[in-house]
Amino acid sequence: MADRIERSGGRSALREFLDSEAASGILLIAAAALALIVAKGPFADAYHHILHDAIGPELSRGHGPLTAHLVINDGLMAIFFLFVGLEIKREFLDGRLSTWDRRRLPFIAAGSGMAVPAAIYLLLTWKHGGLVSGWAIPAATDIAFAIGVLALLGSRAPTSLKLFLTTVAIVDDMGAVAIIALAYTPSLHTLYLGIAAGILFVMYAMGKSGTSSLWVYLLGGALLWYAVLLSGVHATIAGVLTATAVPLVKTPGAPDSNVSPLHRLEHALAPIVGFLIVPVFGFANAGVSLAGLSLEDMFAPLPLGIAAGLFFGKQIGIFGAVYLSVRLGIASPLRGASWMQVYGVSALCGIGFTMSLFIGALAFPNSPLLVEEAKIGVLIGSFLSALAGFAILWFAPTPAGQPAADRALNGEIDVDGDVSSTEDSAR
Repeated sequence: MADRIERSGGRSALREFLDSEAASGILLIAAAALALIVAKGPFADAYHHILHDAIGPELSRGHGPLTAHLVINDGLMAIFFLFVGLEIKREFLDGRLSTWDRRRLPFIAAGSGMAVPAAIYLLLTWKHGGLVSGWAIPAATDIAFAIGVLALLGSRAPTSLKLFLTTVAIVDDMGAVAIIALAYTPSLHTLYLGIAAGILFVMYAMGKSGTSSLWVYLLGGALLWYAVLLSGVHATIAGVLTATAVPLVKTPGAPDSNVSPLHRLEHALAPIVGFLIVPVFGFANAGVSLAGLSLEDMFAPLPLGIAAGLFFGKQIGIFGAVYLSVRLGIASPLRGASWMQVYGVSALCGIGFTMSLFIGALAFPNSPLLVEEAKIGVLIGSFLSALAGFAILWFAPTPAGQPAADRALNGEIDVDGDVSSTEDSAR
């Protein structure tokens, strides 16, 4: 049976989550648009100097002096990954992914939605050997951006689709974290890796002993971040590792409970991540001048591979996986949503933005030109996906029974969109 949605002051915890994701997504869209305007205007030089001029000493070999861009991409994004890790852990232990039945469709859809875009990218770039390392760029989905677009659709997007998008994006984030750790770690320093493992072990031990003070885990996370940075693994992985050590107390029917350290930290970080870190990252990384951009530039192998992977790959991969899963009896259809609406949300999953930009910087660390080309591909693919997904969902007919399914927020909702009243679930 699905998770019970605790109502507080007339609003469910799930509704609060969707609304906050929508608001932060819209803010992210605004930040990205502002970056594009600044990058080609009179403040372009100041924009690049503020981001890339040294502001401190070198923290580790290979990273160069401390810059605002490094603080954002390696520091603030570690907090973003901490939040992602907390969300993944909660969903697996006490949420919509807590059983294998609930995990089945999101895992299949997310896996296919990562593999097909990567395959399309490689198909278009394999003749250019230096571009192969960017295969993971179109594999990511930006949940904040996508939910922001869904918010603009209002009631035209049924709740079951929002839940499906959220769970697929969570599984997608798991895949992105694994890719960053395994595919974009050029060399390892075993001494610092051992120190990181020791710090993580101590944090786990504290959790098992019942330590619930959040500052202990935050301090341990900061030490772990520096050890991981020195080890050669990308420092943001420390955020996810820290999340695995924060204790979770299962609180069925009370997703906002202060009893659980993980819930407390997740709710404390949500506004910081959604309204500060993600928009700041978007502003710092989306700034590429599109002035004088020609068709030849847009159809160069790298941006073309990324844009095609995001736009076509996500649609084919996710919609194809859902359709086949339902037809083969592996999963149930999304309740209250037509196939046209499922196709629309599959198109929205092609909005890669935050994670795609992040992976793009990791894929070509020694080539600023390729990083800029990757940004163009991400922007084009994400924009086309947002436009297509919005148009499809706007014009898609509303199936009979959809309003009733949306009202299930007053009862229960599961990952497949199945709904039942609170009274039914109590029987």
